[in-house]
This record gives sequence, structure tokens and C-alpha cells, in this order.
Amino acid sequence: MTVRRTLFGRPLRSVAFDVAVAGLVAPLSLAAAVSQPGGWAASLVGVGMAVALLFRRTHPVAVTVAVAVLALIQVVARWGPLIYDVAVLIALYSVVKYGRRLRDGVLAGGVAAVGVLLAAAQAPSGIRWWMTALWYALVTGAVWLVALNVRTRRLYVLSLEERATTLEREREAESRAAVAEERTRIARELHDVVAHSMAVMIVQADGARFMLDRDPAQARTAVKVVADTGRQALEEMRRLVGVLRDAGPAGADGADELAVAADPEHRRLALAELPDLLARFDDAGLHIRSTVTGAPPALPPGLELTLYRVAQEALTNALKHAGVGAGVEVVLSYTAEAVVVRVVDDGRGRPLVSPAPSGGHGLLGMRERVTVYDGSLTAGPRPTGGWQVEVRLPLPKCGLVHRPSGRW
Repeated sequence: MTVRRTLFGRPLRSVAFDVAVAGLVAPLSLAAAVSQPGGWAASLVGVGMAVALLFRRTHPVAVTVAVAVLALIQVVARWGPLIYDVAVLIALYSVVKYGRRLRDGVLAGGVAAVGVLLAAAQAPSGIRWWMTALWYALVTGAVWLVALNVRTRRLYVLSLEERATTLEREREAESRAAVAEERTRIARELHDVVAHSMAVMIVQADGARFMLDRDPAQARTAVKVVADTGRQALEEMRRLVGVLRDAGPAGADGADELAVAADPEHRRLALAELPDLLARFDDAGLHIRSTVTGAPPALPPGLELTLYRVAQEALTNALKHAGVGAGVEVVLSYTAEAVVVRVVDDGRGRPLVSPAPSGGHGLLGMRERVTVYDGSLTAGPRPTGGWQVEVRLPLPKCGLVHRPSGRW
């Protein structure tokens, strides 16, 4: 971060520049005491102009009025234009550039025009008078136009900076809203997972109660399933509470979402349904090759749901950006410590006529889901073309009892 040094609330650089400008006018004022009519009285007028220029950025209108009054004193005293009258042009430039309203600059230009006539009136009559008036008018008009151009560019740059700041705030707000929405969705799905585990526990507990006297061994097995499922559900509930806690104020809205978990269109998705998902994207135009390595262990339903959503979002992005006809390789790898899903496309498809539907908020949604299970996500372009998404999710250490109805 760049630290800007300030003095009296102003950037140190601008203060130093204004002091240098005033320091240039002041010696010219002292020189007028010796070489110009009016002597020290004219010199004091010039010093007053130099002091006023110190405030030309913060109070441009007041500085212009002060310099104009001092210049009028000079004209009334018939000292003629002096070398330190450059302060008049500097004040005019400042009020046009730094004034809050352009109207102030226009009024200052009108006053300057009157001053040009008064100053030229002190010159001898005839051609010399017209040449003097024309020269003063050209110089004053050029200064006014330059100041107007600089003011216009300055306001344009300020408007661009303000627009960029506004767009940045809007992007941050949209990002926060997307995170809150995705967390609410994750919390709702995990809620269904926990409800599923509770249903398994109830069924197994009822079975154990009826089989306790008839088949104690089977009853013990059922009780073990209840215990393992309870541990797993407790772990899922911990993750669910973590999602809601991190969501902050959005958690209150998430409670309303969780209250409608019985939505008939909301169903639990598992790895057993991945073949159907791949088939749908294959029908949509992707050329998909799928590979499974390692022995598939029993996975918690919430983790299965995360893997399914990651694959769904990665394939959606491949269809949207790589296009129809792109080759996509989907790899699911199992190890003793983690499960890894990798989706790679070659980027050689045809652009879509209309955007493909998205299953979430792209990389943002995938990252939120992976974070719930302390996993890692890497995504980016490949050196040979296309895009790659790889997610690694560590396997939980608690007992795993859930097994999907099918294998991918």
C-alpha cells in the first residue's frame, strides 16, 4: 500500500509546488521595488499576490479575488503592468482548474478581460495600444483555455476513478451475495444428509429392539450401525453449523431455506448418479472419457454430494467455455487418505449459441463446497490448451457406514 505524505491535510508534493510558485513571484515583487514605478509600495502589492498564491488550490475563488483587487490597485496607481503580474495568470488558471463550478472560471475570465482593457489603456494610443491589448488578450485567453482543458481532463479522470471504485464495490457485494447463497444451498443439502442419517438410525434402532431377543447377534450389528451412523451424522452436523456460522448475517435467511427441506424437487445426489450426469453432458455435445482408480471406500453422503456438485459445475464450465465437441476427461481417484476428482477439457469445441445452465457460482461455489470438507481446489488453463479443475478431499477419520447404491 502506498503511503501519501500530507501537510495541513494536503499532499506534500502539491504544497511544495505551491510554495515554489509563490517563491517565484516574491523575488519578482522585490525586484519591482528598484526597477519599476511605485517603489516599495508596488513591491508590497506583488508580495501580497505571492502570499495569496499559497492557497490557490484550496481557495481558488478567494485567491482570484485577492489578486484581482491587488491588480486593480496597481492599475489605479498607474504603475503599469509589472513583471510579477504573472500572478494574475496563475490565479486565473487556478480558479478555472480547481474551482467547484465552471461558472467561477467564466466570471474570472470576464474580470480578466476587463483587466486587459484597463492595462492596455495605460499604453500609448494608436497602433501600440491595439497591439498591447491584443497581446494581453491572447496570453490571457490561452491561459484560460489551457486551464479549461486541464480541468476537463481532471474531472474525466476523477469520474473514471469513481466509476472504478463503484464497480469494485458492486463486485464485492455480488461476491458476498454469491457466497451467502451458495452457503445456504450447501447448508440445506447437508441438512438433508443429516436427516437421511437420522432416518437410518431410527430404522436400525427399531430393528434392534425387535431382534434383541430373537437374534442378539443381528441386534448387536444393528446397534453398531446406529452408533457409527450417529458419529457420522454428528460430524456432518458440525460441518453444517460451521457453514451457517461462517455465513454471518446470511445465516438468518438460511434458516428459512432449511425450514423447507421437504421440497419434493430437492433430492439427495450421490456418486451413484454420476454416470447419468456424464451421459447428459455427453448428449449435450461433450466427448467424455471417465476413469476410476483405486478402491472406492464408503463415503459420507455429504462428501459424495460435494464430489457430485464439483463434477457437475466443472462439466458445465467445460460445456460453456470449451464448447460443443470438446474432449473432456473425468478422473476419480481413491486413496487411503483422500479422494480426488479431476476434470480436464481440451478447449477445442464450438461456441454455444446460448449459454449453458450453471449448477452454482462457478469456481466460487466449488471453493466454498471444498472448504467445508477442508479440501483443496486448483483450477486454471493448461499449457497445451483447455482448462483443468482438480479437487482433493481428505477422507474423514470417523467411522464410515454409508455406501451408495451403485458404483461409478
